[in-house]
Amino acid sequence: MNVFYEKPVITQQIVMNMLNAACQKAEDLGVRVNVSIVDDGGNLKGFIRMDGAPLLSLEISRNKAYTASAFGISTSEWYPMIQNEPSLLHGIVHTRRLTIFGGGVPMYIDDHLVGGIGVSGGSEEEDILCAETALTVLTEMLNRQ
Repeated sequence: MNVFYEKPVITQQIVMNMLNAACQKAEDLGVRVNVSIVDDGGNLKGFIRMDGAPLLSLEISRNKAYTASAFGISTSEWYPMIQNEPSLLHGIVHTRRLTIFGGGVPMYIDDHLVGGIGVSGGSEEEDILCAETALTVLTEMLNRQ
């Protein structure tokens, strides 16, 4: 019986590259954002606040990353799932750190959830684009292996 298991983790280099990619996309879109990356336990691995990014969005980006990592789904998937469920819609939104609007994306390596990315500061669509751009860095690095 094997009492241990191995799982992939995101490295500092991957995190730095992902942060840079998200910021570059935000520059291209003409917005200033906060970007947070957490591991599979919701622990902060990397964060950047672009010059001029909204201060309130700092905490929101962390919560988006946490939510994506905690549940393994994009934060944009939450509202459609609960919009017709009054008890969830009015109850679960009070759960600390849960975010139900776009900009949080889970990170997977193979079938292993390894963390989440959260972007906040632009529109919901801009935040999603920045997060997805950061995710492509991870995908490209995996494809090179």
